[in-house]
Amino acid sequence: MGRRARCRRLQQQQQQQRRPEGTEDGAEGAGKRHDAGWEGGYPEIVKENKLFEHYYQELKIVPEGEWDQFMEALREPLPATLRITGYKSHAKEILHCLKNKYFKELEDLEVDGQKVEVPQPLSWYPEELAWHTNLSRKILRKSPQLEKFHQFLVSETESGNISRQEAVSMIPPLLLNAHPHHKILDMCAAPGSKTTQLIEMLHADMNVPFPEGFVIANDVDNKRCYLLVHQAKRLSSPCIMVVNHDASSIPRLMIDVNGKKEVLFYDRILCDVPCSGDGTMRKNIDVWKKWTTLNSLQLHGLQLRIATRGAEQLVEGGRMVYSTCSLNPIEDEAVIASLLEKSEGALELADVSSELPGLKWMPGLTQWKVMTKDGQWFAEWDEVPHSRHTQIRPTMFPPKDPEKLQAMHLERCLRILPHHQNTGGFFVAVLVKKSSMPWNKRPPKLQGESAKPRDPVQSSPAGPTGEKAAGPSELERKLDTGIGDTEIIERTEDLENNGNKKDGVCGPPPSKKMKLFGFKEDPFVFIPEDDPLFPPIQKFYALDPSFPRMNLLTRTTEGKKRQLYMVSKELRNVLLNNSERMKGIYTLYPFINSRIITVSLEDVKILLTQENPFLRKLSSEAYIQAKDLAKGSVVLKYEPDPTKPDTLQCPIVLCGWRGKASIRTFVPKNERLHYLRMMGLEVLAEKRKEGTALTDESAANSGHLEDDEVSADQRAEQTASPDATSTGSDSAGGATVPR
Repeated sequence: MGRRARCRRLQQQQQQQRRPEGTEDGAEGAGKRHDAGWEGGYPEIVKENKLFEHYYQELKIVPEGEWDQFMEALREPLPATLRITGYKSHAKEILHCLKNKYFKELEDLEVDGQKVEVPQPLSWYPEELAWHTNLSRKILRKSPQLEKFHQFLVSETESGNISRQEAVSMIPPLLLNAHPHHKILDMCAAPGSKTTQLIEMLHADMNVPFPEGFVIANDVDNKRCYLLVHQAKRLSSPCIMVVNHDASSIPRLMIDVNGKKEVLFYDRILCDVPCSGDGTMRKNIDVWKKWTTLNSLQLHGLQLRIATRGAEQLVEGGRMVYSTCSLNPIEDEAVIASLLEKSEGALELADVSSELPGLKWMPGLTQWKVMTKDGQWFAEWDEVPHSRHTQIRPTMFPPKDPEKLQAMHLERCLRILPHHQNTGGFFVAVLVKKSSMPWNKRPPKLQGESAKPRDPVQSSPAGPTGEKAAGPSELERKLDTGIGDTEIIERTEDLENNGNKKDGVCGPPPSKKMKLFGFKEDPFVFIPEDDPLFPPIQKFYALDPSFPRMNLLTRTTEGKKRQLYMVSKELRNVLLNNSERMKGIYTLYPFINSRIITVSLEDVKILLTQENPFLRKLSSEAYIQAKDLAKGSVVLKYEPDPTKPDTLQCPIVLCGWRGKASIRTFVPKNERLHYLRMMGLEVLAEKRKEGTALTDESAANSGHLEDDEVSADQRAEQTASPDATSTGSDSAGGATVPR
C-alpha cells in the first residue's frame, strides 16, 4: 500500500470516529436515506454550507416559513425527468407506448420494500411530453423488476427519442414562444437539450418539411460544438447551424435581401448564460462545499456582456429569454436591471405569468445586497471601498431611483425554488425589444415584418446541419463602438469585393485563426447548376423538378464528391454571405420519386429482425415493387393504416440496399430496438447483448446471413452506380421518421 493510500485510509477512519450516532454518513437526515437505499443519496458528502444559508436567508429569496422545506429539498436527490423528443406523430407513438405499457407495469410494484411511484407528467409542459419520477438511476440499474423499463430508457435515449433533461431546463424554450418562420439564436447552446426543443418548434407544422426559420446554435467550446452537432443529427433538420464563438462578442451575420447586404437580426434569442449553478445542488453535489459568493461576482460581468450582445442582435418586436441555474440575484435580477437601464427603454420585461399554467414560481426581487466571499455586506455602490472596486461593480446593485426601479417591473422575472415542485433551482426573464438599442445609430432595416410568416418553401426533409464560426473579423471587433448598420454593410461588401472568393464556395477562415482554434476543416462548396455530378443522381432517383439543387453542398472542390449535404434556402443565404468566418457540417435526406418501396408492418418486422432477408420473404406487394429494381440504394416506406388504430400510427422511412436477391436496411441497433418496441415487440435480453435485434417471434428465423452475395454487392456499390454518392448520414446507418 502506498503512502497516499495509507493517508486516505487513516483520514477515513478518523472521520468514522467523529461521526455522531444515528447518522452513518455524517449528514443530517442522510441515515434515513441510506437505510432506504433505493432513493439514491450521496452519503459521502456533507450537504451543508453555513455561508450559503446565511446569504440566502438574508436576501429573503424563500417565502417566510418555508426555509426548512427549501433546505430539505436541496438535500434530496433530484428526480429523474425525461422529455419525449422528435416530431408530433412520432412523439405521440412513444407517449402511447410509455403510458400503456411501461408505466402500467410499474403500478403496485415494490422494490426493497418501497412502493415504486409511477412517473407523472409535468403539469406545465404541453401535451404530456415531459415526465418525472423519483426512481434514482441506481435503483433503475440494479433492480431486476425494473430491468425492462431501464432498457427502454437507455435505448430510446441513445436513439434520441427520449431526452434525459432536467425539468427546469425545459422552461426557457417554452417561454421563447418560437414559431416555424422565426430566425433563432441560441447563444450558449451546449450540450443541446434546449436547442433540440427549438428545432422541434420549427417543425411544429408536419405539412411543411422545409420551414422558413432556422436555429443558429453557438457555444464557446469547440468540443461541445461537436456534441451539439450530434444532438442535432437526431432530428434530421436542414434548419440548424452550429457556430463556435465567444457569445459575448458573437459576430453580426449578413444576409442578402433582394440583392442588398443587410444585417441578420433574430426574432428569438435564447440567452442561457454560464453561471455559478447553485440551483443544481441536488445533482451537482460538489457545489455544497465549493459554494461562495465570489463565483457570482466573477461571472456577473460576462453574463451582462452576453445578454447585451444578444439584445443588440434581436429584431424590434423580438423576444429574448435570459436564464440561469443560479438563485443569486447578482447573476439574475442585477443583470436584467443593468441591461434594462442601459437600454433606455429599448427593452422591457414581458409578463409571462400566464404562459405556463401549472408552473409555480416566485416573482423577481426588487431589493438585494452584495456580499463578499468573507461575509462583508454592501447595500449600495457608494459603500464599497476603492480596494473592492475590481471585484464589485456598480451594475451589481439595484437602481437607486424608486421610479426607475418600479418601471423595470423586476417582479416579472421568475425564480423557481426546488421545494415548490420538486425541481432544481432556476431563474428566467423574458425581454421584448421595443426599439433599437441607444448606441446603435440606426434601427435594423429588415424586409417586411419578421413576426409574420411568409409562404413556406416547399422542399424535401433534410439532414442536420452544423457550422463552426472562427474568431471575429476586424469589422466585428469594431461593432460595439457605435458603427451604424449602413457602415457595417458597406464595409462588409468592400471586404468581400476585395477578396478572391469563388461563387458558391464558402472558404475556411484565414490560416492564422485556424491555428488559433486548432481545428482544420474542409470548406463547403455549393454544387453549381452545371455540375455533371447531379444529372445521374437526378435520373436514378427521379428527383422532382422542384428539388432545390442549389441548396446542396459538398466538402471538397476537387476529386470525387463522396457525400452531399442539404441546407435550407435561408441558411444557404447566411453561409454565402458570411464565408470569411465560417466552416461546417451538414447532411442530406433525399427527396425522391423513384426507388421507393412501400412496405407493410410485417415487412418492417422482417427487415428489422433479419440481417439480409431474401426478397421473397417480403409481402407480395413489396416484392413486386422491388424485383425489377436495379441493385443500389432504396427507400423503404411504411404508411400507417388509420382503420387499424391498434397498430403503429406513425409513418416510417428506412434507408436500404437492394442486392441481387436480397434486401437489407441501414438502421443502427438502437433505432431497430425503438421501432420494434413501437410495434409492440420486446427484444430478448440475451440476443440484444450480442448486438442483434431480435424478437420472441422472430428469434428462430434470424441471426445469420441469408444471401452471401449481399456483402459483396455492398462493397462493389462503393465504386459504382450513380447512388455511390452518399445522401447524408442516414443512408450510412439511420432511420428517418418524416415530418
